[in-house]
Amino acid sequence: MNTLTHNSAMRNELVNQLIDPPTATFILRVTLGIVLLTHSLYLKLMVFTLPGTAQFFVSIGLPGMLAYVVFVIEAVAGIALVLGIKTRLFSALVIPVLLGATWAHSSNGWLFSNGGGGWEYPLILTVMAIVQAGLGNGKFAISSEQN
Repeated sequence: MNTLTHNSAMRNELVNQLIDPPTATFILRVTLGIVLLTHSLYLKLMVFTLPGTAQFFVSIGLPGMLAYVVFVIEAVAGIALVLGIKTRLFSALVIPVLLGATWAHSSNGWLFSNGGGGWEYPLILTVMAIVQAGLGNGKFAISSEQN
């Protein structure tokens, strides 16, 4: 084996050890959980307030009470995903919420940087949740799901 091939093989082995599928699944799980937590606890609770979020829901034709349900689902699922508790269940639970967010932002155009936020960001979060539901926990999870 020549030096170039040997060095390439060593790099590939190092990458495989650092970012193996269970580690990648863990990174996705924690990232999705943190985003859900920040969107519920920070954005909906602190920035817009829950009554303000409920008013927004009413303004787009949804029941105001649904805002509180969405807040709880995002917060609980976010915590569960960060900790690795029932990852498949909580990932699946947020898919309708994220599809609803995609719909709510659909009239604002594609880019999330548009006024009112576009639908690209909620759509990618939906895809992340679908993938996470398929992958399960990954590393460092509290619950032991079979992957």
